[in-house]
Amino acid sequence: MTDIADVTASPSADLLTPDNCAVLFVDHQPQMFFGTGSGDRTAIINSTLGLAKAAKVFDVPVVLSTVAAESFSGPILPQLADVFPDRKIIEPTTKKRWLENAIVKAVKATGRRRLVIAGLWTEVCVVLPTLSALAQGYEVYVVTDASGGVSPQAHEHAVQRMIQAGAVPVTWVQVLLELQRDWARTETYVPVTEVVKEHGGAYGLGLVYAQAVIGAHAAG
Repeated sequence: MTDIADVTASPSADLLTPDNCAVLFVDHQPQMFFGTGSGDRTAIINSTLGLAKAAKVFDVPVVLSTVAAESFSGPILPQLADVFPDRKIIEPTTKKRWLENAIVKAVKATGRRRLVIAGLWTEVCVVLPTLSALAQGYEVYVVTDASGGVSPQAHEHAVQRMIQAGAVPVTWVQVLLELQRDWARTETYVPVTEVVKEHGGAYGLGLVYAQAVIGAHAAG
């Protein structure tokens, strides 16, 4: 137990930072969205874009992957591709993501041991890489609101299975604000608040109101 006299105002080593994580997007494609029944699909799209823009604001390494893009599932979510126009999209030959050399190579190339994962469907293409990465020593954070399964039960049971294996469930806003952490970080203040205003729903509208009524630097 830590002596209370040794307690300091210092951040936990468990927090996500722009320098200690990478983001993996898995199969955010039309056909996969068509089969998603665990929640509102428009909300999942919004959360996915919020997560993507959070990664871009903080220059966090990103890996984009699809499955059967030309034969079944369709192209990656166009809005997601637009966030990373120069990023190569990896197309594995199976759903066993962590058994694909291309995916492992791309993740290893980021140099990060902490992975933030979102995808469709939760019970297949999120569970498989999550469990496999955990087994090889990675820390995994699953963005539950940027992921979806074929039913509420499928999604929830998949999340619980990953939690039991050691994964940490998070939301896209949690990731964004954990990366920002302090509104005094002026270099990312404006980009972060713009992401919130665009994708943060009522929270974003609250920022619009606060900045209009209180002042340009109102946040929180």
